Amino acid sequence: MHEPSSNIQSVLQENRLFPPFANWCSTAAVPNHDAYEELCAEANRDYEGFWARLARENLDWYQPFTQTLDESEAPFYKWFADGKLNASYNCLDRHVKAGNGNKVAIRFESDAGVVTILTYNDLLRRVSKTANALKSLGMVKGDRAIIYMPMSIEGICMMQACARLGVIHSVVFGGFSSKALNDRIVDIGAKLVITADEQTRGGKNLPLKSTVDEALTMGGCEAVEHVLVNRRTGGYDKMQEGRDVWLEPLVEKQLAKCEPTWVEAEHPLFVLYTSGSTGSPKGVQHSTGGYLMWATQTMKWTFDLRPNDVFWCTADIGWITGHTYITYGPLSAGATQIVFEGIPTYPDSGRFWKMIDDHGCTIFHTAPTAIRSLIKASEMDDKVHPKNYNLSTLRILGSVGEPINPEAWMWYYKNVGGSRCPILDTFWQTETGGNMIAPMPAAIALTPGSCTLPLPGIQAAIVDEAGHDVENGQGGLLVIKRPWPSMIRTVWNNPERYKSGYFPEELGGKYYLAGDGAVRHVDTSYFQIMGRIDDVLNVSGHRLGTMEIESACVSHPLVAEAAVVGKPDSVTGEAICVFIVLKRETPVGEEAKQIANEIRDWVRKEVGPIARPKEIRFGDNLPKTRSGKIMRRLLRSLAKGEEITSDISTLENPGILEQLKQSL
Repeated sequence: MHEPSSNIQSVLQENRLFPPFANWCSTAAVPNHDAYEELCAEANRDYEGFWARLARENLDWYQPFTQTLDESEAPFYKWFADGKLNASYNCLDRHVKAGNGNKVAIRFESDAGVVTILTYNDLLRRVSKTANALKSLGMVKGDRAIIYMPMSIEGICMMQACARLGVIHSVVFGGFSSKALNDRIVDIGAKLVITADEQTRGGKNLPLKSTVDEALTMGGCEAVEHVLVNRRTGGYDKMQEGRDVWLEPLVEKQLAKCEPTWVEAEHPLFVLYTSGSTGSPKGVQHSTGGYLMWATQTMKWTFDLRPNDVFWCTADIGWITGHTYITYGPLSAGATQIVFEGIPTYPDSGRFWKMIDDHGCTIFHTAPTAIRSLIKASEMDDKVHPKNYNLSTLRILGSVGEPINPEAWMWYYKNVGGSRCPILDTFWQTETGGNMIAPMPAAIALTPGSCTLPLPGIQAAIVDEAGHDVENGQGGLLVIKRPWPSMIRTVWNNPERYKSGYFPEELGGKYYLAGDGAVRHVDTSYFQIMGRIDDVLNVSGHRLGTMEIESACVSHPLVAEAAVVGKPDSVTGEAICVFIVLKRETPVGEEAKQIANEIRDWVRKEVGPIARPKEIRFGDNLPKTRSGKIMRRLLRSLAKGEEITSDISTLENPGILEQLKQSL
């Protein structure tokens, strides 16, 4: 077994350190820590030259750029602005022209387990025909299209086809409600909405086209000329004459060749909406050149991608992870990837492990929420434990979406990776475009629960509320001190919101504010993400990260998942409320009280008396979106005793709210 050494002490009292695996470091893209340091030094010596080199190495340019960074209108930065390229060309054509057209691009497995395999030749043909279909509907460079589709080959082809024409796409996750969809259609001024009749998820058919129909009746959608509909299930066929068009017959009659539209590097590739503190969605606008360069580079640096790898990111294309590490990054890097439709627990909770076994997956990238839920499933049913599957092809494991608890990290490491695969805990955001703080697997020693060090060129720091650097070991605000190519360019139609939200005057208007609290280890300078700034609790004047308390809870042998929120308290200002899912049946009555007290004492011991939860509630699950993300705003409302009146249409399990409401 690859055992950790014990010479670091993290903010979570974590003392396990896992050095890189010497047996394959020599062939890695960044083979050791010295190579990592040299890349960082190169960026410090010649910041613009460093990024220019990466842009030239990672992308094919139709018109080479001569200016790397334009800061004249900061914080509205421009990168490679006088260069021209096409994202779809870089993802498809260049691999075919290089003689790799017969390489498998996508191994798609449907919800029902049906596998479809596409080579780069196949994918280029499908994307070209799809782009010509969009052309036939009058779509041209600069037009906007909303994509509201299932996890499917068609969804990926649509994104690529839009990029091929210079059409700006905005993908909306298939679980969003008609009102949420309407908000996005209106804000971006969509000319085209692309959807499917239905989507299949966990053996159930769920509506899409009917939701689009409802959204378009809500007003403000006058710019929409057509709705393009993929016949996915055949379960819904209401079409409005003159507006709605079936996708398949339109694509079938198109030519299989479509010349790419060459666009400026700063041309918007997509706008992706994310939640804002005011409640209204923010349209995060990304460029073509800078975004695609970093999506490609991080495939090589973070995941150490090699020609024979089979890469699998389990995200949905409705989120930024699905954009960067499904639709764009793997294809631009020329990888073979697995794409799946469905959920990790259908037809049973061994699906992820079976798919790794079936497809020979070598790099597996998923979310801590999925890992924790599968820990519980394997504890309750030994048949779906990873040990029952051949996972020997794996060489790298990834974690994305939120900080991973140390105990979940260790389970993942031992039971999925067989104690031989590095775990890449990646910190990044919709706004950053790609990984920002993450361990290079051959260059950085790992510690459970830490995303370790920034990637070369990323000048991450922790500052106080006045923008001054804090010492290692002290918590503060996570910032990026210099612009980088894949960063958000603006908030669509709202530049002031971009400036005030990401470059606030309190920090001098010069640092990018990530919105997360963080701390660096005293000895290693490793970053520990403490959670969103509004998820840092203030209990009797003590600042406590929700992640720290959750990690303590999950390290208890009975606990599968935990989510921590604050609630007002007349004595301490804020009290700690924890929602718990156990590895066994949900307790009630006196047994629940007994286990709750045991967990309270455990947290007191692990973190300190001030972190002892005031309230613990048990449930069969936590409220999660269909992509597996915990909806903490609903937990905050439950903790405060508020009635939930906000939109819960994206919840996978709305019935859990009533259980958690009553489980006092």
